[in-house]
Amino acid sequence: MQTHEIRRRFLEHFVRAGHTEVPSASLILADPNLLFVNAGMVQFVPYFLGQQTPPWARATSVQKCVRTGDIENVGVTTRHNTFFQMAGNFSFGDYFKREAIAFAWSLLTDSVEDGGYGFDPEKLWATVYLDDDEAEQIWLELGMPSERIQRRGMADNYWSMGIPGPCGPCSEIYFDRGPEFGIEGGPEADEDRYLEIWNLVFMQNERGEGRSKDDFEILGPLPKQNIDTGMGIERVAFLLQGVDNVYETDLLRPIITRAEELTGRNYGVEHADDVRFRVIADHARTGAMLIADGVNPGNDGRGYVLRRLLRRIVRSARLLGADQPVMGEFMKVVSDLMAPSYPELATDFKRIETVAVGEESAFLRTLTTGSKLFDDAVGEVQAQGGKTISGTEAFLLHDTFGFPIDLTLEMASEAGLSVDEEGFRSLMAEQRKLAKEDAQSRKHAHADLTIYKEFVDRGATEFTGFDELSTEATVLAIIKDGVRVPVAEIGQDVEVILNRSPLYAESGGQIADRGSLSSSHAMKARINDVQKIAKKVWVHKTTLEAGQLAEGDTVLAAVDPSWRRGATQGHSGTHMVHAALRQVLGPNAVQAGSLNKPGYLRFDFNWQGALSEGQKADIEAISNDAVADDFTVNTFVTDLPSAKKMGAMALFGENYGDEVRVVEIGGPFSMELCGGTHVQHSSQIGPITLLGESSVGSGVRRVEAFVGLDSYKYLAKERALLAGVAASLKVPSEEVPGRVEQLVERLKVAEKELERTKVAAVLSQAGTFVEQAQRIGKVLLVAAAAPKGVGAGDLRTLVVDIKGRFGSEPAIVVLLGNDEGKVPFVVAVTRAAQDLGIKAGDLVAGFGPKINGRGGGKAEMAQGAGSDPSGIEAGLAAVRAQVAELAG
Repeated sequence: MQTHEIRRRFLEHFVRAGHTEVPSASLILADPNLLFVNAGMVQFVPYFLGQQTPPWARATSVQKCVRTGDIENVGVTTRHNTFFQMAGNFSFGDYFKREAIAFAWSLLTDSVEDGGYGFDPEKLWATVYLDDDEAEQIWLELGMPSERIQRRGMADNYWSMGIPGPCGPCSEIYFDRGPEFGIEGGPEADEDRYLEIWNLVFMQNERGEGRSKDDFEILGPLPKQNIDTGMGIERVAFLLQGVDNVYETDLLRPIITRAEELTGRNYGVEHADDVRFRVIADHARTGAMLIADGVNPGNDGRGYVLRRLLRRIVRSARLLGADQPVMGEFMKVVSDLMAPSYPELATDFKRIETVAVGEESAFLRTLTTGSKLFDDAVGEVQAQGGKTISGTEAFLLHDTFGFPIDLTLEMASEAGLSVDEEGFRSLMAEQRKLAKEDAQSRKHAHADLTIYKEFVDRGATEFTGFDELSTEATVLAIIKDGVRVPVAEIGQDVEVILNRSPLYAESGGQIADRGSLSSSHAMKARINDVQKIAKKVWVHKTTLEAGQLAEGDTVLAAVDPSWRRGATQGHSGTHMVHAALRQVLGPNAVQAGSLNKPGYLRFDFNWQGALSEGQKADIEAISNDAVADDFTVNTFVTDLPSAKKMGAMALFGENYGDEVRVVEIGGPFSMELCGGTHVQHSSQIGPITLLGESSVGSGVRRVEAFVGLDSYKYLAKERALLAGVAASLKVPSEEVPGRVEQLVERLKVAEKELERTKVAAVLSQAGTFVEQAQRIGKVLLVAAAAPKGVGAGDLRTLVVDIKGRFGSEPAIVVLLGNDEGKVPFVVAVTRAAQDLGIKAGDLVAGFGPKINGRGGGKAEMAQGAGSDPSGIEAGLAAVRAQVAELAG
């Protein structure tokens, strides 16, 4: 049975049982505890906590999940995956244990013809919590023999999220794969043979803080008994497809097959190669799914995880023998495989491919840089007569430059060296420990939103701001420091919930309106911010300035008109710039985020490489042409499929409801899904002035602009600045660029002449150093402090010149500089001195510690730097002593 069919049957089974099918949430949710969605129940947490009332009593979904805590183990065994699909059915105070167990049993054991999976009931086992007699009795009634029901403790059969929140006992269903996979005795004896396929959580309690997975306080029962189950789609797939593991199923094996074609190696021959094939298959799928949900490679957070995944693909392919870019091929296979369940992989393939291929190109450049740094490290080790690259050096290559440790090991072996793997692993373990501690410090219980639940259940705040800037409203609640209070006094900062409001609550990149509350009894309050709770309830963050505000009061809520005018200019201007970007760069310039506020906009988009001056000029011109065309701005509400069919653009990773608001400006010029406030005609935006364009992460660029009056003020300031420069240069404004170019060219010529003079002055001292050479044994030695202020570059030039003047004589030149507290040094050894066994690198090892310095090179020349100028004389003395020993 194909994986997509397994998924379809699960959803249809529960829909027939009265459940509402809920689409998978994005892999990215606004949850402080989660980097990515990692369980099927995550999007339902507010319902389980009782903070919000669910819109359905029963739900079912197949949730996209990503877990990245053990990336290094992926591929090493066949049990680890970073991406998986968790099928679940959920009850919010409706049914409980009996129905949950019966639903699972019927789907697993019903025949394929009847819509089930057709598992042999004789191969299924169940586990229950230690004291859960009820669950065991239900299993017995369904026909599960007592010898195939095992009781297990809290570590195995009591579920929680690892933090304070909902919890409860669970019952897990296992499939017996047969004696060839392990010993008899059920899940308690061998979880490789007895494979868990479904976990039924009976969510009935709330837990407190704890010290471990099985050591926490049970605070008491939840308001309602809930059901949360999770069936691993991938695990069921490999069982029903008759293969040994997930990597041989229909959604992963084709990726391995493509990797075989691209590398010339075969899967199933060598374990090391198999690990790499599995890394490619797993990470390619996870990478595509993350990019589809709006993640871009970066140096921290989600972006860093994606970057690691993509780079591990490239590294694995290279180690398998691939010598050409491969990422585009893998992304294409993933798209073809997964699109039947996730059509966005096909419709947005070009962007996904562009991001992934861009990261591959960047990593290939990193490998080139890393190879050079590796060569330097090898040179330093060999110059010092060593045989081992330090763990610190290997860690630096890995952590700072992204150079994989296994490549370091392989290249070191080719150079006849080893790597201090123990030291490297120790540093990696320390880094992981710090990262884990940091993550744990940021992980906390879900914010307590129960104080707002009454208002969420009552229904959404009526937003009137599309049609008016002030409205009469009733104060439903006043909240101070998380506590509901009846009255607010002068000077207090409180949260105010109204039944209706004209103020826009922050969302979609648009910051909240500013405004005021007033009443007939002389109450005045300033509204500083407006935030949404559960996307429904407007919370006005307010400072009381006069009078008294009480719950139940009738007030006039008003938007600051100038603020709103600027905000609409900024938001509509963002749409103009987005449309212009797509005209200039093409459809792959997709929005990755935005911020707009009065007079200003910031727009992030997916793109590889900086924009040219011409492209920026075109974007600005197209945007302003659209402003001048005075397009009518139309808004309307429709269903999501209809909006997409019209061509309306949506923000990737955003979850939209059944109904969406479309903002259309100038017909085909701009059409986007948007809930923000806008001007009525494009001419009201005013001039748009691009301030600049920059990178905010791998594959993500940012443009910033002023609009309206702020744009005019900026241009006026620039004009004044230009006038000042023109006056100083005594030329008309239009001639300033040419005049500045001439001045820059003259400055470059002067700097080159100065450099030539400086080099000549340095080299003029070479003869003096030669005359001061000291004969020690068979060699001539120049060991001296360089003239003050001579930098590393000039120092090397001087040493090379001195060395050349000795001709065929056995000679050594050692010069130590003192450049603003740093001690650059260069050592040169003539061929005749090398024949005596003297090497430049060996000399560095002798005097380097005196100046707290390090360096390396070859036998004829070595260089580096120290940080202790006070040790220069001691260093030179060490050189003389070492040469006397070598050449005596």
